[in-house]
This record gives sequence, structure tokens and C-alpha cells, in this order.
Amino acid sequence: MRLGSHLSISKGFDNAAELAREIGANTFQFFTRNPRGGSARSIEAAEIEKWRLISKEYDIKPVVGHLPYTVNLAAPAERAYNFAKMILADELIRMDRVGVEYLVIHPGSHAGSGKEEGLRRIIACLEETFMPFAGKTVLLLETMAGQGSEIGTPDDISMIISALGNPEGIGVCIDSCHLTGDGYDFLQKDDVEKLACDLDGTVGLNRVKALHLNDSKFPPGSHKDRHERIGRGYLGKDGLLNLITHPVFVNLPMLLETPVDDYRQYGEEITLIRSWLEESVL
Repeated sequence: MRLGSHLSISKGFDNAAELAREIGANTFQFFTRNPRGGSARSIEAAEIEKWRLISKEYDIKPVVGHLPYTVNLAAPAERAYNFAKMILADELIRMDRVGVEYLVIHPGSHAGSGKEEGLRRIIACLEETFMPFAGKTVLLLETMAGQGSEIGTPDDISMIISALGNPEGIGVCIDSCHLTGDGYDFLQKDDVEKLACDLDGTVGLNRVKALHLNDSKFPPGSHKDRHERIGRGYLGKDGLLNLITHPVFVNLPMLLETPVDDYRQYGEEITLIRSWLEESVL
């Protein structure tokens, strides 16, 4: 199983790899640049070479970049929309240069302009920025909780991918907390099966490449995106195990984004999840 968490690359990819090893992770996610702004750290060739060696030595893969939350592909305001296009185009090239396998982005928020217009803006943005990209990094659109004017149900993402002509280099990242907010109840095994069927009938299971593994502060259908520590929220042990042991999802890289005070606390959650898995097969 590929199990890891969100970490920082502010001190270099090699430092993040050392921390991943310390907490028992064999995959990790990171913000590609300041999550609340647009500044990006320079990644030099020497760091990339060092990263490639250490990631192979420690067997850390895949590695997932996450674009900052300020990037809104559906923004109705031209300044924000142009910012999104610029950042996405730059980050696809930067991450491909490093060898990052996946780049996650929230599809966008229509901010009151209406879902149809928001989808149109997202598709136009991706046509301009993603379609000319010829690198290996796969862009993953994340499923959302439906909070406010968010766009990001499996149906929404399927519509976006279809409008782009079903390109190979685009996929989906699912989020256990977001999907709970959107109405799936993973305490019920039937709802895990329903999710698998819904994804198969919309985006296609072959496009589902990663799982953000988070407990939820709120119950199903809340349309609220509020992550909770593993085992302390609505999903708890049973809901999370139902999801991650399902044959469709068990081999996905699973990335914790729970509200910790220190990255090393993710080690506690990774240990807890692995203990649950060991108990479940006894």
C-alpha cells in the first residue's frame, strides 16, 4: 500500500524524502508554491538529481504536487482567471522537470456566475494551458464537497474531460472528506460500492489516480469541507477501512491532509491506519 501525507518542500525535496521516511510514508504530496499566494521556490538541477536518487533509494512514489487554493480555473474575474492560467501552465512545466507524477488542482468555483458558466471557463482554461502540454506529469482534478459555488462532482469532472476530447494526461483525485460532504456515507459498504460505480460510469476508473485520505468533521451531505484527524471524525475506523480496502481503491496512493500541528504527527496516523489494516486481515 502507498500511504503518505502532505509535506513541505520548502527545505528541498531531499529533506521532504527524509521526513517521509521518518514518519513511515512511501508517498507524499506537497504544495508546488505558497498555498495562499503565487510565489514559487526555485528548484535547481542539483536538487532534482539528488531527489531522483533518494526517492529511488527510499522507494518513495508517486509524488503528488498540489496547486495553491488561490488558483481558480472558473474565476469570473479576468485578473483571477488570467492568474490561474499563468500558474497552471508554469506548474505543469516545473513539475514535469522535477519528475512529479501527478499535479492536483481543485476544478474551480464559479463565484456566483453559475455552474454552466464556471464549467465553460474551466474547459476554456484547460484548452489553453493543459492541452498544449506535452510532458509526463498527469493533471488530476479533485472531487469537491459542493461547498458554496464549488465545481467538482464526478459528473462535473467527466463533463470537463469529455469536452477536452478525453486526453490521456488528465485524471481524478478523490477526497474521502469531500465525498462525504457530497453525500457518500462510507460507514455503509454499499455507498463505497456506489462510489466505485459512479466513478466508473462518469470519469472511468482508469482515470482515478490518487486518494486524499481524510476523516470528516461533518456527516454525509453537509456540503462542508472540514477535514478531521484520522479516527476522530464521522468516518472513523470503519468508514475509512471500508473505503481503503475496497478493491477499486486499495492500490491508489493515499495521502493524509488532516489538521496536524506538526508534519511528524502524520506518522502517528500512518501507524494507526497500518495497525487497522493488520487487524482487519486477522
